[in-house]
Amino acid sequence: MRNIVVFSGSSHPALVDQICARLGVSPGQVKLTKFANKETNVEIGDSVRNKDVFIIQSGCGAVNDNLMELLIMLAACKTASARRITAVIPCFPYARQPDAPYKKNGMPLSRVPPNVFFGYTGASTPFSLPVTPAGTPLQTPSLERMDRKNPFDKLFDSTNESNSDIESAATSPTLAPAGATGIPPVISNLRIEAEVTKPRVLAPRGIRPQALSQPSQLHLPFTNSNPSVLNPQNCVTSDQVNPQKGGYKHWVARSGTLIANLLVTAGADHIITMDLHDPQFQGFFDIPVDNLYGQPLMVKYIRDKIPNWEDAVVVSPDAGGAKRATVIADKLGMEFALIHKERRQIQAPHKSDMMLVGDVKDKVCILVDDIADTSFTITKAAKVLQQNGAQKIYAIITHAIMSGDAITRIQNSCIDQVIVSNSIPQEEHLAGCPKMKVFNVAPIFAEAIRRIHNGESVSMLFDVMDLI
Repeated sequence: MRNIVVFSGSSHPALVDQICARLGVSPGQVKLTKFANKETNVEIGDSVRNKDVFIIQSGCGAVNDNLMELLIMLAACKTASARRITAVIPCFPYARQPDAPYKKNGMPLSRVPPNVFFGYTGASTPFSLPVTPAGTPLQTPSLERMDRKNPFDKLFDSTNESNSDIESAATSPTLAPAGATGIPPVISNLRIEAEVTKPRVLAPRGIRPQALSQPSQLHLPFTNSNPSVLNPQNCVTSDQVNPQKGGYKHWVARSGTLIANLLVTAGADHIITMDLHDPQFQGFFDIPVDNLYGQPLMVKYIRDKIPNWEDAVVVSPDAGGAKRATVIADKLGMEFALIHKERRQIQAPHKSDMMLVGDVKDKVCILVDDIADTSFTITKAAKVLQQNGAQKIYAIITHAIMSGDAITRIQNSCIDQVIVSNSIPQEEHLAGCPKMKVFNVAPIFAEAIRRIHNGESVSMLFDVMDLI
């Protein structure tokens, strides 16, 4: 192959050697060092002028250092007038932090909830809700009325308006909460651009409510007998509404777009990766992204290494990986099962019960997942399968990060064998866990590099059956 240079980062040089061996080229000369203050220094030893450059760096180990090393290598090749620069990232870093918000059950939100900023102040937590009368459900205006002007803003205007207009607005049946007869409505404008950091207590004209003891209590109900007297006993504070366990974390910084912009700005013209945790991550890039699939290699391993695989059951450990597992089950003609997380406890809605959907009694189970970090999910799923009568349990994982005591957890679990790819270095993991086996992803990356360099189509790499 002519006019091609393959550089290796410091994250996974063994994988680069295997890819270069299949391509018939030698890895490019690059010197990667660190200064005394841990800053990264990159020196390119080969000429890349008007050449097709591929930089292979996996997002594992010291993720932030490896990412910065990749960015510097991209910028160096761009400065040296490379014709095209492709970043080959077998395990993409920060892929589990997309910009789209998710619900607690894993489903993406189609739009921002109307009450996402309801009751948020600087003194309260982002989970805090406005206090409401005890036993009265919180009423929020519908999305169709979000753009309407709040009639209670008239209470704070300096202009002299008739009391009848204000009273008619306060007693409007479309704004008054159900079952709150005699209680002034407490409805704030939920428009996103509203000043949510300035809490106000709304009261009828001529009535001065008592001073608030807590700044986070935006709305305090009045007693039915005397509207001028505040009754704190009828209040439900934000701490009583489970403030620390919410579903929509709108204040969490999402790094998906940032990582994409960093790679593009550094000089990447093309991205090659495998089994992104969130496929929507590809939409953050303005350059081509080839998300290769690990299913062909998984199917090949199941056929060659697992006995009696025809009678086995492919199991997804969570709802998010159901599509990934069904692809393998359909191609092999196997049965499929799913482990579902169901929240049954009202007092602790953040705690979930894992339940099995499907029949695994006296059968061989094959758990399929794309990433295993702490291995909590995969080991808990294996325990559920064992409790439902599974005969033998396999686990096939694309990216086995195995942070912390994940190896010990797998070794002590009921999983009989764990099959992982070498998208991440697995030498230390293999030494500490006899249950672990490795399948090689170098052939599929080498074929993708060869086809992209020669201007051929890579669509066949996405078809499961073409590589079997």
